[in-house]
Amino acid sequence: MTTGKGASDLFKPVRDLLASVKLTVVVLICLALTSIIGTLIPQNESPSAYLRAYGELWYRVFFILDIFDMYHSWWFRLLLVILGANVVFCSIDRLSSTWKIIITRNPVFHASRFQRQPNRREFSSPLPAQALQTLYADFIKPFFRFRRIEPDGQGFRIFAEKGRWTRLGVYGVHLSVLVLLLGGVVGSFLGFEGFVNLPEGETADAIRLRHTGQIQPLGFSIRCDDFDVSFYDTGAPKEYRSRLTVLENGQPVRQQDILVNEPLRYGGINIFQSSYGVASAKGATLQFQSAESKMVYTVPAALGQRVNVPENGGTFVIDGYRNAIPFRGRNIGEGFVGTLETPDGRTTQVVLPLRFSDFDRMRNGQWVISAIDPQYRFYTGLQVTKDPSVGIVYTGFLLMIIGCFVTFFTSHQRLCIAVAQTEHRCVVWVAGITNKNPLGMEKKMEMIAEKLERLSQHNQEG
Repeated sequence: MTTGKGASDLFKPVRDLLASVKLTVVVLICLALTSIIGTLIPQNESPSAYLRAYGELWYRVFFILDIFDMYHSWWFRLLLVILGANVVFCSIDRLSSTWKIIITRNPVFHASRFQRQPNRREFSSPLPAQALQTLYADFIKPFFRFRRIEPDGQGFRIFAEKGRWTRLGVYGVHLSVLVLLLGGVVGSFLGFEGFVNLPEGETADAIRLRHTGQIQPLGFSIRCDDFDVSFYDTGAPKEYRSRLTVLENGQPVRQQDILVNEPLRYGGINIFQSSYGVASAKGATLQFQSAESKMVYTVPAALGQRVNVPENGGTFVIDGYRNAIPFRGRNIGEGFVGTLETPDGRTTQVVLPLRFSDFDRMRNGQWVISAIDPQYRFYTGLQVTKDPSVGIVYTGFLLMIIGCFVTFFTSHQRLCIAVAQTEHRCVVWVAGITNKNPLGMEKKMEMIAEKLERLSQHNQEG
């Protein structure tokens, strides 16, 4: 007859592995290496950029391993989960003994253990033991919370302690790590980052995700009411500002001007000013030069607006704006396309490149038309992010600060004051035990011993 192993025995190797400090070191090294790789290899670039940089073979290898977006890869998330499980099992494995120390109602004190401490200080007092007991017990109250007095022949011993709870400081740090890891996982699964180019006067209710190129609905609409850009004397952009309106069910609920470092935040979504560009032109100033008289007339014109040509020369309308105008196989830059209608009803298409003011002269018409001072309609480039883990991460950092403070700057301290009555005097010794900072405890014992000695001398004189 064979005896089967219990479920606890079967999972013991797994528990031992997850509670292993070696596993912690291995996972942290892996995370450090991935962080180095993520720094050396730019993340979330276009496929063409990776192909140029690494070639087709390495591109395929890196693509399969999710190196180009590794902070959202399955294996990076798995490393975070393993680290979290490791922290949990390590904490549970060591918490039971710590918890017994914290919750015990009647802690055990061994005078012999205190007597062997290097911080032990000894002096004598002429007062009797009974008088010293009252003095010393009252003196200890402000320093230590728990007190217990035990008779020792004709003398006595006072045991005191404080700061049991400080032993939980390291577990506070462990908890903060778990909260930070939870924040990373939540942000990885539920957060997103994308962009949208929004021309003035237009509305968008979705963005394109940066990592995948997929369309992500926002749950509300954004309208760009106005865009303004100012420039330095060198021509470099000085500041660009977008006036945005948030719409819910077609109704405006929020309006705000955003700058590069002043985003709009709404519904847990952050909208940053990222870039800008020319969406189209709203119009320009038209110059009409008579081929006969050489007179030059200027007429402001909006896109689609029909204006009168001077000297009863007919009408002209700007039909559209082109970012690039082709001419004989070459790009001659941006410009306008319009239609000239003469008084007799004939129409002619006219091309007006901004870089070449005399371009229309080749038409050999009655008027040479050119466009100057174009009025642009800009688009604002918005970076849109959502990270529901922000509150979780901030909580984790707060817990880590508290945990580190408790771990490094507080300690569990225990004290013993022993008084032995002799024929004419009392022999007093003081010693302390701490789980951290023994040097600080030694100085504290010196201070307490000096004060106790002065206290007994003062009461004798009194």
